[in-house]
Amino acid sequence: MQLTHPTAGAPVTATYWMDHAWLGTHVEPGVTLDVADGRVAGIRTGVGAAPPGATALRGLTLPGLANTHSHAFHRALRATVQVGSGTFWTWRELMYRTASRLTPDTYFDLARATYAEMALAGITSVGEFHYLHHAPGGTPYANPNAMGEALIAAAAEAGIRITLLDTAYLAAGFGEQPNRHQLRFSDTTAEAWAERASLLKGDDHALIGAAVHSVRAVPAGQLATVAQWAQERRAPLHVHLSEQPAENDACRAAHGRTPTRLLADHGVLGPRTTGIHNTHLTEADIELLGSSATGTCMCPTTERDLADGIGPAAALQKAGSPLSLGSDSHAVIDLFEEARAMELNERLRTHVRGHWTAAALLRAASADGHAALGRPDAGVLEPGAPADLTTVALDSVRTAGPVPRLAAETVVFAASAADVRHTVVAGRHIVRDGRHTRIEDVPRALAEAVSALHG
Repeated sequence: MQLTHPTAGAPVTATYWMDHAWLGTHVEPGVTLDVADGRVAGIRTGVGAAPPGATALRGLTLPGLANTHSHAFHRALRATVQVGSGTFWTWRELMYRTASRLTPDTYFDLARATYAEMALAGITSVGEFHYLHHAPGGTPYANPNAMGEALIAAAAEAGIRITLLDTAYLAAGFGEQPNRHQLRFSDTTAEAWAERASLLKGDDHALIGAAVHSVRAVPAGQLATVAQWAQERRAPLHVHLSEQPAENDACRAAHGRTPTRLLADHGVLGPRTTGIHNTHLTEADIELLGSSATGTCMCPTTERDLADGIGPAAALQKAGSPLSLGSDSHAVIDLFEEARAMELNERLRTHVRGHWTAAALLRAASADGHAALGRPDAGVLEPGAPADLTTVALDSVRTAGPVPRLAAETVVFAASAADVRHTVVAGRHIVRDGRHTRIEDVPRALAEAVSALHG
């Protein structure tokens, strides 16, 4: 596998002209953005036409989107898990079968194609919740981080940034040893996990964070080890939290408290921590998450695909939990769909419209997502921020018609990933006019990578 960072090579000096740009509070027509060393060097408004030498971005240009929660290998499950019926737990058995077939090379191929699909969808940074560490049977590879490094290399070739959330996954459930599928995931102890994870090296392209898979997968007495590892490095720490009622019930039976309280009691919650899903919470749980400034990543397309339920996103945000978005199992890869689904799910639950403005939903899809991935300076079009941009067409069959000042509402509530025309990472054009500049045929790459696992 070849490693080509999106930030590699000579420093980029470039100028982009945006006929419409989202500046956080409003749509501004005629904006130029100068790039130096991969960052925004300056912004000028009131520029009616592209200056000489500038690259024109026609549509609405947004800060690059952040996909806060991803399991890259789940992309191979698309459609195959839609046959028949069942629950999250029956879906999980199909997921295990796919995981059992992956090698570092096939993982790289699948992740490279999946991350290229993300780039085509306007995503400039991904949080990869990575727990597929070892060979079948649990034997470590000669390079104990071969699988994680394959993901880092895949993101580099696809041209997007990655926060590798190396995940502690040690048990099958409360007091249960890993099953035969989960042996690939387990380092046996949190101390062994920390030793292996410490060998991973990050850079501007790839940040290294940590994850607790769930309270059922990391024994309570070992939670603090993972939390301390992240704390010492000031790294992001993510955790699947209360995705299923069965997990809550088992946690209460084992520990006499909810998963949220268990995490709080072991020092896991805090402003660098993000709970994934946070679906089945008590009012006390919501207060714990909000008062500790623990983030919430909602993954609506996965949560509805797996029949998980609708989480209390509005109540969490009101309590103080920042919201971000993820495509998780990649039933679809479309952050606009995730953003509007969060709002529309809340409308269905409450019978009330308008819980979040388009501006708030865009922030969840960009700035707050980047912050959850350890990049608090990203997700804005401001001097000093990473020069990561996404341009959405305003003249497609989905977006044509509304006046430009409503372009944010148009993008959030009508556009799809197919309307993304340009993606720029560190000032470099990764997607130009709807085509990936590094991977010639992304659909073919996806088809070949998936068929290699199902063949």
